[in-house]
Amino acid sequence: MGSLGLRNTAALRGIAAVTLVAAATLLAGCTSAPAKDSPAVAAAQTPQQAQPSSSPLTAAVDHYAAYVDANAAGLVVRTRKFCAAIDAGSLGKAKLLYSPARRYYEHIEPVATLWGPLAVQIDGRWENPVTVRSKFIGFHRIEQLIWADRTLNQAPALCRGLVSHEERLAALVKTAHYSPLQMAAGATELVNEAARSKISGEEERYSNVDLPTLQANMEGALEVFTMLKPYLQATGHASVVSLIPQRYAGVGRVMASFKAVPGYLDTGYVNYDQVSARQRRTLSAAVNAFAEALSQLTAAVGGAEPA
Repeated sequence: MGSLGLRNTAALRGIAAVTLVAAATLLAGCTSAPAKDSPAVAAAQTPQQAQPSSSPLTAAVDHYAAYVDANAAGLVVRTRKFCAAIDAGSLGKAKLLYSPARRYYEHIEPVATLWGPLAVQIDGRWENPVTVRSKFIGFHRIEQLIWADRTLNQAPALCRGLVSHEERLAALVKTAHYSPLQMAAGATELVNEAARSKISGEEERYSNVDLPTLQANMEGALEVFTMLKPYLQATGHASVVSLIPQRYAGVGRVMASFKAVPGYLDTGYVNYDQVSARQRRTLSAAVNAFAEALSQLTAAVGGAEPA
């Protein structure tokens, strides 16, 4: 892949905020709240001088870069708040702040996994892929302490390491560049991974906040489609433009049945333990249908590159 040039990140911060609101608006319009492993999703390349262009693909790549930057920064901010509760010894408040921090990572998970060891340090689950106890150090180890062990012992030190790793990720993504094909493939993989580990309950096995985590994945995938939509419209991919929002709405309809106010730990959803096996199968079918539609996005983008 050719380099896409140095990103004007300062100017794009505002764009990222707009795109985050856009995803939430689409989410509300669907009457629900829907929304690791693929290193091919993003590529870090040497920055070069920016070449302005009105190309839809250039705009999509720039918007996505800003979106990733904003979520990486938000991840650090919200994790610091989560860790402040832990440092203060407030287990109850830490429970409330865990899921809001997690959603920022889940939006950009395919990009984070470009730096494999760093992603494991932040988000690695016990036995998948972490099998050495001393290397189980990120979000899910803290989750285990809070919910399974019901203690904050060891958590402050783990928090310091977690924030340090997130800060490293936030710095790295500022130098990363993306191709439209990588964006499309990453969106598909994000939803496929959600189908594998979120619906089974494996991801948030101690806290049972799988529903807001799944929602964040759906949002992250939809964001990619929204950014690539102008290119798809300009190149005659009307069927893809129509199908993806339909399938996303299908996920939203299923997710709506799990809504609660204020919900389990103020997440807006029920505890995932209350979702029956039959309901999980229905949710899985909707998520897999969304993933299948997104796979067509990859084919539609093909080898296209920004002008």
